Amino acid sequence: MKRRLFVCFLALTMLLSLTACGAASKTAASSANSRPADTVSATEEKGYFDAETNGGYDDEGRDSGGSVLENQKIIYTGDINLETTAFDETVKAVAALAEVKGGYLESSTVGGGSRGYRWADYTVRVPSAQFQGFLDQAGELAHVTWRNTNLENITETYYDTAGRLKTQQIKLERLQKLLSQAENMEDIITIESAISETEWNIEDLSGTLRHYDALVDFATINVHVSEVYKYSDTEELPENFGDRLSSALSRGWHSFVNGMEDFAVALAYSWMWLILWAVIIVAAVVILRKIRRRSGMKKPLFKKKNDVKPDDKSGDT
Repeated sequence: MKRRLFVCFLALTMLLSLTACGAASKTAASSANSRPADTVSATEEKGYFDAETNGGYDDEGRDSGGSVLENQKIIYTGDINLETTAFDETVKAVAALAEVKGGYLESSTVGGGSRGYRWADYTVRVPSAQFQGFLDQAGELAHVTWRNTNLENITETYYDTAGRLKTQQIKLERLQKLLSQAENMEDIITIESAISETEWNIEDLSGTLRHYDALVDFATINVHVSEVYKYSDTEELPENFGDRLSSALSRGWHSFVNGMEDFAVALAYSWMWLILWAVIIVAAVVILRKIRRRSGMKKPLFKKKNDVKPDDKSGDT
């Protein structure tokens, strides 16, 4: 009986190995036929998210040829930097927009700079179908200084993991069946050890698939909001010498004004030190004057060559 169980266990292991190889090959082949040749990765600079093309796919997931991309597992991520002169209203609008799109704020951080201007960082999760809509509407809330989007196709990895999970589940069922037929304690211990290892593999693969599903179902967008008194990069490039000269004069004047403003702010920050140094200087001058009066230092320290003392006798007789 012991040998029979051992032979059955070896045969089961070999069968499951062959099954796993076949499932992986079938998964890879089906993924290769159903997905693009390369991993889908796009940025806005390349125009994959233009309003006219929408990345080559329409709102229903059809490509330019009209075929439906079924069972594709794509992770959407994006970054957008905003400048605003109305900080409180903008950050509230970002949170409200995430909620309207069916998403939520995964994390948020708000702080202040050295000049008193505030900033905020948000990690927003929205349904993948609302990814482009959120970026477009967020860009209307404030002045956009930078924007980036990225798509990662994990279809092959996802279905390969799913195939390995299915194999482990089948293995677990057969091991449990063998365990119910085992009569020898040594066989029972061996099979239970294999069952424990298989259950651990199933839990690990299931967790990986849940993580993939979370990334695929909800896109991730990083939003940075900066408070400013004036938007940057809003001037058009000059076309001729006159425009360039006028722009240079204007920028020079604004630079001078900004420098004076910064100087005034610096004085405002350091007014206590200015008062302290003024008090020290005044005290030093008063003390020096008192010392000179006491030591008779009112007289000039050096005589001029033509100076003659009153008691000096002249050489005339």
